[in-house]
Amino acid sequence: MTSTDSWISRQGQDLVLRIQVQPRADRDGFAGVLGDALRVRIAAPPADGRANARLVAFLAGAFGVPRSQVELVAGHGGRRKRVRIHSPGPLPAEIGTLVDSDYK
Repeated sequence: MTSTDSWISRQGQDLVLRIQVQPRADRDGFAGVLGDALRVRIAAPPADGRANARLVAFLAGAFGVPRSQVELVAGHGGRRKRVRIHSPGPLPAEIGTLVDSDYK
């Protein structure tokens, strides 16, 4: 892990991501790294947990796991979140270029 990879870590078989969410975006997608967080755009409003639910669904699809394997660990009410992905598949191509080979 390089010093710029503070937004991603491995804990055993799990992957832990620090995420900065941008709700109400035009579409869901990865938007690069902002400081110590991976920016993720979500096309859902932050009201009633809809952005959190959409984030979980988006990450599950991107990492090739069921939604039950994506756990929102911290940040339920804010834009900064910590997410654990249990036994993920390969990194999505959109973020694979942002990290070193330890995570691929």
